[in-house]
Amino acid sequence: MTDVANAIVLLLNFVIVPGVAYGSQLALGALGVTLIFGILRFANFAHGDVMAFGTMVVLLTTWWFQGMGVGIAPLPTALIALPFGIVGAAAFNLAADRVVFRFYRRRKSPPVILLIASVGVMFALQGIVRFIIGPDDRRLADGARFIIKASEFKAATGLKEGLAIKLSQGLTLGVAAIAVAALFWFLHRTRAGKAMRAYSDNEDLALLSGVSPDRVVFYAWLIAGTLAAVAGTMYGIDKSYKPFTYFQLLLPIFASAILGGIGHPIGAVAGGFIVALSETAVTYAYKKFLRYLVPESWEPSGLMQLLSTDYKLAISFVILVVVLLVRPTGIFRGRVLS
Repeated sequence: MTDVANAIVLLLNFVIVPGVAYGSQLALGALGVTLIFGILRFANFAHGDVMAFGTMVVLLTTWWFQGMGVGIAPLPTALIALPFGIVGAAAFNLAADRVVFRFYRRRKSPPVILLIASVGVMFALQGIVRFIIGPDDRRLADGARFIIKASEFKAATGLKEGLAIKLSQGLTLGVAAIAVAALFWFLHRTRAGKAMRAYSDNEDLALLSGVSPDRVVFYAWLIAGTLAAVAGTMYGIDKSYKPFTYFQLLLPIFASAILGGIGHPIGAVAGGFIVALSETAVTYAYKKFLRYLVPESWEPSGLMQLLSTDYKLAISFVILVVVLLVRPTGIFRGRVLS
């Protein structure tokens, strides 16, 4: 039984815990993408760089707070800087809609035109972010590092393997849970949220019922910017901040949204966790894990790793292609907010 317990701890350390934390970040990112698709019916390729922009504002504000000696130790200072990042990301989304997207929306342009426009916004925003903060890797995490330390876990349990849970991982899950709960409460309990759902379900009927399209679009961009800033900041706290990384996150974010059913918030959350756990499970080297479970004579000589971590993004691509071929509507048959 001790060997089984050690194997479980290994799996928790390197697959489950990091997968759940990463899944929380993808879920928040996918919610922003699926919300814009549900309301405006186009895939916003600038969303990853809005995450980078919002996180950049958080990072700059964090440095400002640290310079003044302001902090909330043992929690990271970025948490109190997060509202500034939310304001920055939401303001950029609203400005981009006013300058770019509204022009095409009022001319009833097809979704592909809006998609191409979002690519242009994406490249422009990449340039802005890199001009302001540069392309280098930055650290957002300060304060305490661990909720549970491996050495303390070993001492308490007597196991060879120690369970380590970083504070950033626990914060990511907690903040994501609060953000998702707040979003669902807004969509189902407030007048504005119900108007957004009605507009997403049937635009013409919603307009006849007195729903203001401009107000719905305003709330959609505002919430998408908020989710982008939260997702980007949680990713930066858990790992690090590098602007180009957020562009790379677009693939797993879109894979999550499409897998769950693009336009369906619950599907976006489910898709985020499925994609993240798939990535961590497929790229983990199971040699040590199997050593605890099989007889000594059966111990594998290789790493028992299905894919190198260098190909982690390929897993998202495969999931995306399979879903589009087998079930294009996704798990929850997304198209409207529900």
